[in-house]
Amino acid sequence: MTDDELIWRIAGGSGDGIDSTSQNFAKALMRSGLNVFTHRHYPSRIRGGHTYVEIRASADEVKSRGDGYNFLVALGDSFARNPKDNAYYGEEEIKPLAENLDDLREGGVIVYDSGLIDTEDIEDFDQRVEENDWHVFDVDLRGLAKEHGREIMRNTAGVGVTAAITGLDTSYIEELMEDAMGGDILEANLNVLEDAYQHVQDEYDADAPDVSVPEGEHDEEQVLVSGSHAIAYGALDEGCRFIAGYPMTPWTDVFTIMTNLMPDTGGISEQVEDEIAAAALAVGASHAGAKAMSGSSGGGFSLMSEPLGLAEMTETPLVLVEAMRAGPSTGMPTKPEQADLEHVLYTSQGDSHRVVFAPANQKECYEQTRKAFKIAYEYQIPTVVIYDQKLSGEHRNVPKSFFDEEPNPDLGSVITEEELVDAPHSENGIYQRFQHEGEKGVSPRSIPGQKGGRYLATGNEHTPEGHIAESPENRKAQVDRRTQKLEAIREELDADERQQTYGDESADYGVISWGSQSGTVEEAVERLNENGHAVKGLSVSEMAPFPADLVTEFVESVDEVLVVEMNSTAQFRGLLQKELGQYGEKTASLLKYDGEPFVPSEIVEAVEGHGNGEELSSNARFEAAAGD
Repeated sequence: MTDDELIWRIAGGSGDGIDSTSQNFAKALMRSGLNVFTHRHYPSRIRGGHTYVEIRASADEVKSRGDGYNFLVALGDSFARNPKDNAYYGEEEIKPLAENLDDLREGGVIVYDSGLIDTEDIEDFDQRVEENDWHVFDVDLRGLAKEHGREIMRNTAGVGVTAAITGLDTSYIEELMEDAMGGDILEANLNVLEDAYQHVQDEYDADAPDVSVPEGEHDEEQVLVSGSHAIAYGALDEGCRFIAGYPMTPWTDVFTIMTNLMPDTGGISEQVEDEIAAAALAVGASHAGAKAMSGSSGGGFSLMSEPLGLAEMTETPLVLVEAMRAGPSTGMPTKPEQADLEHVLYTSQGDSHRVVFAPANQKECYEQTRKAFKIAYEYQIPTVVIYDQKLSGEHRNVPKSFFDEEPNPDLGSVITEEELVDAPHSENGIYQRFQHEGEKGVSPRSIPGQKGGRYLATGNEHTPEGHIAESPENRKAQVDRRTQKLEAIREELDADERQQTYGDESADYGVISWGSQSGTVEEAVERLNENGHAVKGLSVSEMAPFPADLVTEFVESVDEVLVVEMNSTAQFRGLLQKELGQYGEKTASLLKYDGEPFVPSEIVEAVEGHGNGEELSSNARFEAAAGD
């Protein structure tokens, strides 16, 4: 064990309170002065099964899930329904221990609930414990909890045992309990926490391993947020007051958070019958003058293709969220993948255009959601925030002050009634909403009810007044004007200068990532440079319009480029080569699509070994450049 970081994993069954317990423990570690990063693993089955949450805590900034972990609390699956003999899903009761041993680091700690788990049922358990120098604590967590009335409190017992072994001050945990509960329930949990802590002190003190929680200190107050929280906060702060959706993992997180917060802002949330209706309602609300959004995961987003095209043709601002998961079809609903990029970029027929952001972390989720609304309403174009199950569910501490930005209710390029007086109209008084000429391709829109602002909105190609038209001259003028927006948007995004390189500036080897893998790649690049390799990295989070100048400068500055992404078809690498028209001979891929995100060591291994033709030890796949 090392004392520079704690990577704590709590495992049990769906329904055992794993998620809530881990969030509270992560908050306790954060309040103690540490930086935290969580990773959540849970099954796609409705009937539940083995699940775990991992918390990485360090005094230093934590950007990624770690390589393995060093502390396991295995509760056992108290909801296991299958018999042990010939069960399709195996012996579920012991899975929280049996299936979490491969990633446990040498010298690590195991705390297991001997009230549910018998290690005699786990093949070679004692042998593996000896070989890996693991420190094992068999504690009847179930019994400790039942002494105070409720078996579910064994997760509190597990936290108490952890605090005793690591020396964590339980006051941070007690404060969180007092915030979340009261009365008899609070008293019972506090008693369980104390009894579990004392049990370790009495029974294991002499044999306790030399392990402790790192010490740290924050300069300012921190909050623990997921990518879904950050997207929701960004939307609300940018003035979103209408959301429509249909539940689908992992999009449901954003939808639920927004639904819970909308009443506080005077906004409206609508759960509708399907994703077509959800996107269509958002288009209608935006047309009526509200800042509106919708979203889904890949399967539901497929149904939004037609409303998205309608929004572009009618130049109605629209913000959509696409939360990727492993596909196609139902795929693996609770597992991360980055395989919807092409789907989002090219959905809807014809020469359609949209702006696409792929935030890398919680801060970018917030910033780029706000930017998505700003651009959608200024340029009257659909924008999409694409992220994945990994970023949706993982929590990370962020300074509270980061979210102290001014709200923005501005509706963008909307013409006022005063300006409408002198604006061009047809002979019968219809406002020429879709003028052939417009600054940056934008023709100001009116809001229903404005005097002099009446116009026609149709999904057909149309004249400046909105009448259906198929003349070649009108068609070319309208398409050219709508397309002109992308150039202006790219110029605005370039002025932000948010996407920067990191690592050794003089390196001749580069690594490019997009979306949620960026923090993992950044940690890998740091390790590679520490190991004597000259490497630099670039995180790209603007997919369309593509940041060609930025990526070209990076690619031309190195001899070799490795593109890291979670899909089997190298979708971002393909986009890079499509947009730049070259560099196939120097651009390789590291691909992973087994339902698990990358860890830093997998990227380090690929960079260090691929030149020698070495096989990767993980499920990741190296795909050489065209010139190799």
